[in-house]
Amino acid sequence: MDPAEGLLADPYAVYDRLRDTAPVHRIAGTDGKPAWLVTRYDDVREGLANPLLSLDKKHALPGNYRGLALPPALDANLLNMDAPDHTRIRRLVGRAFTLRRVEQLREPVRETAHRLLDALGTHGSTDLIASYAAPLPITVICELLGVPDEHRRDFRAWTDPLVTPDPARPDVARESVVSLLGFFTGLLADKRKNPADDLLSDLIAVQEEGDRLTEDELMSLAFLILFAGYENTVHLIGNAVLALLRHPEQLAALREDPARLPDAVGEFARYEGPALLAIRRFPVRDVTIGGVTVPAGETVLLSLSAANRDPSRFPDPDRLDLGRDAAGHLALGHGVHYCLGAPLARLETEVALAALLERFPDLALAETEPRRRPSLRARGLLALPVTY
Repeated sequence: MDPAEGLLADPYAVYDRLRDTAPVHRIAGTDGKPAWLVTRYDDVREGLANPLLSLDKKHALPGNYRGLALPPALDANLLNMDAPDHTRIRRLVGRAFTLRRVEQLREPVRETAHRLLDALGTHGSTDLIASYAAPLPITVICELLGVPDEHRRDFRAWTDPLVTPDPARPDVARESVVSLLGFFTGLLADKRKNPADDLLSDLIAVQEEGDRLTEDELMSLAFLILFAGYENTVHLIGNAVLALLRHPEQLAALREDPARLPDAVGEFARYEGPALLAIRRFPVRDVTIGGVTVPAGETVLLSLSAANRDPSRFPDPDRLDLGRDAAGHLALGHGVHYCLGAPLARLETEVALAALLERFPDLALAETEPRRRPSLRARGLLALPVTY
């Protein structure tokens, strides 16, 4: 039996097998093409920072990688770039997307969370993904980018087909890309004419020694902030709530001492992060990973979730422990490609959980089972039925 069998249905059990028997193992990747899956913490952490593992698709062998086809205006984003382009854009973005700007969103996030909970009433049942975990981040992203209220859309209808494409309906993903491209084209044009106190206006204006972001770079950044920021936060909030409801002793401890919540977010990310895999990488030359030589141009999949459950780094890793020091987890990356929106994702998750636990002391799982997204890449819930 292939030790990777059952990866989609039960990834953590498969990761356990692979770490022991084949820590760098050839599988069918997220696009059905061959890929090397890396599962040990040390190998994954090293791989995330290894400049020989390129994010640029030009280093992929012809016919060996078939990713999502994006137009140039969306494809030129930080997830597809190496230095020096990545360094330049990240530096410019960092001048606008500051920790101060993120912290300024704390109160709007709290207000949005309580408004969504107000709409649920004092008791009843709901799908917490649809009613809370999904609308909260998209509202925050729109606030951050400066999307006017009257133009806010249900972006989930656009992002879902990109996260989990349906091979039988490739037109849906293409239509989503066209919709996103059209929306951001109009939004950028409006921000140039009517700049405001928002991140998109700041990104348009930011410069360093005369260097500015191009139109395509602005478009791809807006797309990335929406796509990655929204999806990852939905998954992080949903996974954290489910983990707490399945570990009542941890939930009770958190209710008793809510001040632990900021540190607890790190353990939630380690235990059940929003992504099973980092963005694919391509060796620029033959490279040795965990004692295995991976040929240049082949696809490498670094498993963040396998690394975060590696017992050599985190003792008793399959146990949720909010008292654990989860520092060093890789859920949001490592090195120069560490998630740009990590501070915002942590803030949103902290505020979302604090409001939920404050408002609903008897929150519980409903009889209907939560439904997970069928994906090798994302680790998220499609539905989380609860009572309160």
